[in-house]
Amino acid sequence: MTTQVTINDPAKAKAYFEAKMAFTTGPVELERMMKNNEVNVVDVRAAEDYAEGHIPGAISLPKDQWHSLKGLRKDKVNVLYCYSQVCHLAATAAVEFAGKGYPVMELDGGWRWWRDDDFTIEK
Repeated sequence: MTTQVTINDPAKAKAYFEAKMAFTTGPVELERMMKNNEVNVVDVRAAEDYAEGHIPGAISLPKDQWHSLKGLRKDKVNVLYCYSQVCHLAATAAVEFAGKGYPVMELDGGWRWWRDDDFTIEK
């Protein structure tokens, strides 16, 4: 029995990765954008988790406060993050905030990736 490998459509792959690059960022890129004051970092985890440690300069906007839009900016990209790669909180927040006219991106890997790769933490 032979296994057949499906070849994906290169045009679809190009469109997918262009969209991914436009709306997600990694920790190294985020750190560079933060140094250049190009982004507004938004932590959408629970307030108590934010208090235990967060990305320097990040604002806390837990789910129960999303309706307030407190701290979001329309003049900068709001980079949202939650707990980990498998957490959908930041993506859910991105849908809501983008729907209200705010420019958004998601941090790939979330808090866990930032912390585990020894980037600076603020408490």
